[in-house]
Amino acid sequence: MTETRTCEFDHNKNPKKNTRSTEELKDGFSGLPYSGVEDGLSGLPCFGVDNDKGGILEDGFSGLPCSGVEDGLSRLPCFGVEDDKDGILKDGFAEKGKKKLRICEMGRLSDPIVVLGSDIMLMILSCLDARSVALCLLVSCGWRAVASSDKIWSSKCEELWQGKTHLPRIAKVNDLLKLAAYSLSIMDGKRKRIRKEDLYDHVWEFHFTEAAPEYWRMLDPYWNGTGRPLRRYFLPDGSQTAEPDDKIWGGHESCYSIVTSVLADGKIRAHYVRINRLPPMYVTRKEDWSWEISNNFCTYRSIPDADKKDGTGPLFLLY
Repeated sequence: MTETRTCEFDHNKNPKKNTRSTEELKDGFSGLPYSGVEDGLSGLPCFGVDNDKGGILEDGFSGLPCSGVEDGLSRLPCFGVEDDKDGILKDGFAEKGKKKLRICEMGRLSDPIVVLGSDIMLMILSCLDARSVALCLLVSCGWRAVASSDKIWSSKCEELWQGKTHLPRIAKVNDLLKLAAYSLSIMDGKRKRIRKEDLYDHVWEFHFTEAAPEYWRMLDPYWNGTGRPLRRYFLPDGSQTAEPDDKIWGGHESCYSIVTSVLADGKIRAHYVRINRLPPMYVTRKEDWSWEISNNFCTYRSIPDADKKDGTGPLFLLY
């Protein structure tokens, strides 16, 4: 015996009966008949697995028939591994993890640090130039530990400093790693802005230029060939002196200052040294890391002093 449900609708006060059997009621989503069991959340009849005679109900995610086992969270039928007859279901994450593990293991076994050992790699890297060794620092932590060794960079520093006029004080700090000393030396060698320490740490050779009056040039050993070039000394208190037998100096007082003007974007617009009221003396940095300050009438050049134990110049870099 089939149970029927009757719904009344009032259209123009003409009540009509609308009777449909349970088999005729369709699910608005799947178009399948209801089983008559109500869903606890919505109060609507649900289509059960028992009614799925032809295996019509499919998992919305995989598109495969459900096994009839309920999922603990959604209480929907789940597709189990035991139903994977054709090997359709695979654990993608596990496969990728195993593949990555195999690749890492193969890479580790072929790593020269592992195969040859750190001592042999240290000997090999010592034969490379500084740029190549610096690139080895980026390979891995193991490579970095070997490539940053003081045994390598001590010789690289000696090569870098050879033939240089001055060695930076910042690279001579006690207990400083040789890799850091090398890098800081490169940075200081590119510095174009002279500091007060650069002036009073060095002894300077002085001579007039060809544009200077002939009277002054004739008193200058640089031009008349009567002795070594004249020397000038900058002092920390902002004064300048010369040797007692300097005929050009004449015992007069002299002072100096460094003038630097910077644009809004941080670029230097003008940078020069002012000595008394003479025209500005503009700064030049040479490839051998020496300094030169000059104007149209005279030139100062720093005398080599790379043998100073603690180095020269400022302790902090400033471009």
